[in-house]
Amino acid sequence: MSLTQLWQQIEQQEWIELPSGWLQGRTIFGGLAAGVMIHKAVSTIADVDKQLLSCSVTFVGPLQAGKARLTAEILRQGKSVTTLEVRLWQDDVVQSILLASFGTHRISEIKVRNEPVAPAYPATDAVPVIPFAKLMPECYQHFELKWAEGQYPMMGSATPDFGGWSRFHPEEHNNRQLTLADFVTLMDIWPPGVLSMFKRVAPASSLTWHITYVRPIQHQLHDWFKYQVVTQYADDGYSTEYAHVWDSEDQLIAILRQTVTVFA
Repeated sequence: MSLTQLWQQIEQQEWIELPSGWLQGRTIFGGLAAGVMIHKAVSTIADVDKQLLSCSVTFVGPLQAGKARLTAEILRQGKSVTTLEVRLWQDDVVQSILLASFGTHRISEIKVRNEPVAPAYPATDAVPVIPFAKLMPECYQHFELKWAEGQYPMMGSATPDFGGWSRFHPEEHNNRQLTLADFVTLMDIWPPGVLSMFKRVAPASSLTWHITYVRPIQHQLHDWFKYQVVTQYADDGYSTEYAHVWDSEDQLIAILRQTVTVFA
């Protein structure tokens, strides 16, 4: 099943079929779960003038391929901002929750451009793609990643964090206009920043994920995006990190923040 077919299911019915081939450990890839819920939010609002401002995702429990149910409730619909909650159910249990706010642009005298400087990574054609290997989660076969900074996961690095380029794999997904749900799905493919410090293979999983959407996407599915993560604190089996996402023209697209459970 293609992502386009999955997004169409969400637009037409409450019950959907989560596709196979997207596992990340013992659960469906969190980016796909978030993408499913954000597309439900977009189709529920059904207003092209209201763009995503921010959303928060809580990954409650593991999801499997197969039947799942999406419910959406608009919590408040104001003149400029609409806030809603989306829940992803499986086996009569809530497995993921998304809280999102969408808003229209308003005239304002306040303008601040205190944006981080995009890292000067080598061009995409100068960095090799990380080949998919059997030990990698199967969801990685849907994407291409190019490491440009920092150590790979499980390398026992003394410091965390990394960055590079990512996009949907052109052999797995046909090129087309990139949707918000596509973008959210893509941005979660990068592992937590502390994984480069792991000395052995061990699990880590996102507990909460927050996205601040800075600039609307006007890209194609095969376009590359630049990513850089910074870990702020890690102890007692949890870490807190933030990341920035730029397009290939160094335009800031989104600011991400997540809390990660660590089992190493």
